[in-house]
Amino acid sequence: MENQKLPNATIVLVLGILSVLTICCYGIFSIIFGVIGIILANQDSKLYHQNPTQYSNYNNTKVGKVLSIVGLTLGAIFLIIIIGMIAYLGEDGLLQMQEEMLRRQRLQ
Repeated sequence: MENQKLPNATIVLVLGILSVLTICCYGIFSIIFGVIGIILANQDSKLYHQNPTQYSNYNNTKVGKVLSIVGLTLGAIFLIIIIGMIAYLGEDGLLQMQEEMLRRQRLQ
C-alpha cells in the first residue's frame, strides 16, 4: 500500500511561513496565521500518531508547526510592544516620533 499525504501538511507549512513573514504587520496577521497553523498541525499530528507508517509528509507538518509557533510568539511580542508604545506615548507622541525619524532620514 502506498503512503498517503497528511491532509493539512502543506497548508500548515504555508501558514507557518506567512506567520513569520507578517510579523511586521503589527503582529495581528502573524498571530492569526500562527494560531490556525498550530491548530491544523495538531490535527495532523494526531492523525499521524495513530498510524505513522501510513503517512509520508509529516516533516512538513513539523516544520510548519515550528514556524507557526515562532511567528505567533514574535507577533504577540511585537503587538504588545506596539500597544505599550501607544499607551505610553499616545497617538500624538507616536506621530511626533515618526516625523522626527523622517526628518533625520532626510538630513542624511
